[in-house]
Amino acid sequence: MSNSLNLLPAPRQLEMSGGAFAPADGRLILLDSADPRALRFAAARFQQALHDRLGLTWETVASKSTPREQIALTLRVTPEQARPQGYDLTIAPDGITIEAQDEAGIFYGICTLIQILESQISKAQYLTPGPGLSCLHISDWPDFPVRGVLLDISRDKVPTMDTLLALVDLLAGWKINQLQLYTEHTFAYRNHPEVWANASPMTGQEILDLDASCRQRHIELVPNQNSFGHMERWLKHPRYLPLAEAPNGFDTPWDHRDIPSTLCPLDPASMDLVHSLYDELLPHFSSHWLNVGCDETWDLGQGRSKEECEKRGAGRVYLEFLLKVYHEVKARDHIMQFWGDIIMQHPELVPELPKDVIALEWGYEASHPFDDHGAHFAAAGIPFYVCPGTSSWCSIAGRTHNSLGNLFSAAQNGLKHGALGYLNTDWGDYGHWQFLPISYLGLGVGAAYSWALDANRDLDVVNAIGWHAFRDSSGAMGRVAYDLGNVYRALGIEPHNSSVLFRILQQPIDWVRAYYADVSPATFHTTLQAIDQAMRPLASAHVARSDAELITQEFTLAARLMRHACRRGLLAHETDPAIAAALRRELDRDMGEFIAEYQQVWLARNRPGGLEDSVARLGQVREDYG
Repeated sequence: MSNSLNLLPAPRQLEMSGGAFAPADGRLILLDSADPRALRFAAARFQQALHDRLGLTWETVASKSTPREQIALTLRVTPEQARPQGYDLTIAPDGITIEAQDEAGIFYGICTLIQILESQISKAQYLTPGPGLSCLHISDWPDFPVRGVLLDISRDKVPTMDTLLALVDLLAGWKINQLQLYTEHTFAYRNHPEVWANASPMTGQEILDLDASCRQRHIELVPNQNSFGHMERWLKHPRYLPLAEAPNGFDTPWDHRDIPSTLCPLDPASMDLVHSLYDELLPHFSSHWLNVGCDETWDLGQGRSKEECEKRGAGRVYLEFLLKVYHEVKARDHIMQFWGDIIMQHPELVPELPKDVIALEWGYEASHPFDDHGAHFAAAGIPFYVCPGTSSWCSIAGRTHNSLGNLFSAAQNGLKHGALGYLNTDWGDYGHWQFLPISYLGLGVGAAYSWALDANRDLDVVNAIGWHAFRDSSGAMGRVAYDLGNVYRALGIEPHNSSVLFRILQQPIDWVRAYYADVSPATFHTTLQAIDQAMRPLASAHVARSDAELITQEFTLAARLMRHACRRGLLAHETDPAIAAALRRELDRDMGEFIAEYQQVWLARNRPGGLEDSVARLGQVREDYG
């Protein structure tokens, strides 16, 4: 019963009390608070929804002497609501009341009220005799104090400001309260212009504007700047190459890379660079958190620090540089967040971490050991977040089954071990080929699980995402997103952190032929049928969003790329030269058409910087057909 209204997130406690409240024009909203101005934005959000859905206008007032019969909605800040960010929402026959301990709780109560309004009443229903809003009481509060989203803006895609502002508004409605833009080189550092020259970066002014928009919606925009590993976009330039740990390349667990990635921890100039970046970046943010990255330092010990790592251990060398970064952060009155993957490889060093850092425990498979790693950080007294992901990257259309398992496990084990936060990540590795709406399912489910896991563990994902992400009451769009995101399982092989179809497009035909020799042509034909089946409901979807046409185009293009990957797999198995030649010509034409439309769709939500690099990866697919 708790989610019979199709709310996202479902509230913790909901009781229907019988009867209804009938909204009427000309009523008032009372801002009952010591600082009524702090509630104005939340009230305005409801005023807009009321006008859009019912054509009604309610003004706001702040005087408690206002005649009671004129008040339809009371927003009351009171210490009697004991839980931070929590709220009590009551709909009674004579009016609506939202009570909370703080302004954030009032805002979240408004978000729930708007969803109830949208769930129960349409304008057409109201203009004819109808029941109004069902009377009920909701008591609700979050499991995790911090419920965040991290969006990758460094792997090719930097969203436009319109895209970011729309996403912030969507996430706020789902009670997300932290946003990070993962940054390697895509902030416009005025002291380092060559690094971002062709990237269409976020400017200081844009960060200031985005920060203000986030604050209105009780979202903290946290600065994010990788500061140790993943510095390829810096180290490829002559000015920064001397800072590289391995300037001539290095080996990863998977391959050899010619471009250096990690700063040399022994070079004092590495800290000079970090110092410079923080001094320029941080004043644009109101937040006092800072995510310094420091993950995947693969080349550490393979270059200039090799002797020191062999003598004292790579973990010790890593920790000493991390502590230098920590002191830079501390000197600026910020709290450091850092990815916990490297320190977890050296668990004996975890207790040496400062007790005022935040370790970001990340992992993107349903089987990731959030339980074991969370227990380790907790035992050492190190505050931490659990950091799952949407599973959209390296997949084309998502990995629904894995995403749901990964998101759920993070919430369950984060709660078990006292995690302070839940940071849902959305990456863009190897070209950022997935379109933003592909990630809505994972973003929405992550918001639900991080708000109140028990209330949302049985969430009707198809209907919840169909309505709250796509504004499609038929459920068709939610069904497409869910099922297309599960097509990856039809191949019978589920590679780590990716899908077979994505890998087929990333590698030469000869590699596909050798690596996926056991995937039969029949399996590729079955997968083609699964794609068609998943896309069938799209024709009956009624997406009530201003970008509805674009969303349809994005899902259609995603399905087209998946079909292309299947046919590429069939080409790898084809032994008849004539048939293979004809298929190559067909695939070459198809990819050429896809690339042309892909570039157009990219620019609808994203800046041009990075598009050339992303398209170049698609161009490599065509090279096999020539």
